[in-house]
Amino acid sequence: MNKIDLAFTPALEQSKLIRNKEVSPLELVQLYLERIQHLDSQLGSYFTVMADLALADAKAKTEQLGRGDTSDLPPFFGVPISIKDLNPVVDVPCSYGSPVLRNQVATYDDGVVTRIRRGGFIILGKTATSELGSFPYTEPPGFPPARNPWNLDYTPGGSSGGAAASLAAGLCAIAQGSDGGGSIRGPAFCCGLVGIKPSRGRVSYAPLGDRQNGIASNGPLARTVADAAALLDVISGYITGDPYWLPDPDPSFLAAASLRPDRLRIAFSTEIAPVGEASPVCQQPVLETVKLLEEMGHAVEPGCPDFNGLVEPFKIVWQAGVAAAGIPKEALGSMNAWLADRICDAGEYLRAVGQMQAIARRIVAFFDNVDVLVLPVYMHPTIRVGEWADLSPEETLPKLVHWVGPCPPFNASGQPSIVIPTGFDPNGLPLGVQLVGRPAAEATIISLAAQIEAVKPWIQHRPAFALQS
Repeated sequence: MNKIDLAFTPALEQSKLIRNKEVSPLELVQLYLERIQHLDSQLGSYFTVMADLALADAKAKTEQLGRGDTSDLPPFFGVPISIKDLNPVVDVPCSYGSPVLRNQVATYDDGVVTRIRRGGFIILGKTATSELGSFPYTEPPGFPPARNPWNLDYTPGGSSGGAAASLAAGLCAIAQGSDGGGSIRGPAFCCGLVGIKPSRGRVSYAPLGDRQNGIASNGPLARTVADAAALLDVISGYITGDPYWLPDPDPSFLAAASLRPDRLRIAFSTEIAPVGEASPVCQQPVLETVKLLEEMGHAVEPGCPDFNGLVEPFKIVWQAGVAAAGIPKEALGSMNAWLADRICDAGEYLRAVGQMQAIARRIVAFFDNVDVLVLPVYMHPTIRVGEWADLSPEETLPKLVHWVGPCPPFNASGQPSIVIPTGFDPNGLPLGVQLVGRPAAEATIISLAAQIEAVKPWIQHRPAFALQS
């Protein structure tokens, strides 16, 4: 296998190669570090490359294999992964996309990082995020913008834009991201990846908490549905003191990826109230997927929850995250500084939470008679890097709300959602579709996504930028 093929080999297959001693953890880490050095200056997907730590871990794991100590290895032993720079990794800078925190070294591992280490992964570095994870593009002040490997003029999305760009370009085997309003699903859409936003309570936010009333969740970005499901297995589970949690899945999410789903009741829509109808380019993946699902024997009909009234309370909860970061307003970029000026008092915040929860009940009630909802991921195709940079915050905010419209409702409701790639737009950039499940029903949408993937595989597609030798 040549180096490019190895770099794009799914993480589960890399794990098998390691166990069979066809490749070593050290060889994989060296391969990815070489690719990062060669390509990332143009891509901007990593804030921090942990070369020395990754090599030391890889050498130790390679030596362990050399001693024949292969019993009871964790599922991803020796597989390289990237971590989003909103999640602390001990002894490594964690900037949260803010230049004033660029040199702040973490004193602990985030709970999801602890789980990732236990899964056997080797951490390559910290990937780029928008400032405080606030935006669906990754252009934080003081850092180079992250770019889309399918076309460097375009964004990889945000706020897990660096995670998606690094994975799509073959600069890691699999990636961790987080999603508080589409921040896994949007980058998966922009970069042609599988991305899962898990149910609320599936993945712990220990040791601190998400600080935004449960709208955010850590989750996987991957090349295949099986890889994403297996990483979700690794990072899921209760940690002492979590404010909400779910029981462990039975069977595992990876097992669900190999199970053919029963005949499902599936609704679909290309219109998101109150933001309107998706562009024709973003309607296409929904309509093509619906046709495929009908051919598979599922019961499909038009339908969508009523999202009216959600935008304003969700904005209040979202922008409160800026204040919770505790960074002086003068140290923030213009958009976050403007949001900080609009921070409400505690009473208004709690009223917004109540309104959001009431609307979430209405959203979840829609699924009493529906197993899965098929929606666009975003309302229009991927934007260019800096496309909105010259706009005022007042002009930018409605554009943000409109573009990401199909995503935040399920952060509010806490439901799981998976994004899978489906094709390309006229600019050669990936397109995708969003499958939303009932609360705690990740297994259903994973099984359905794997069924679609088997008929329309995506793994063979690689951006030309990433094929440079």
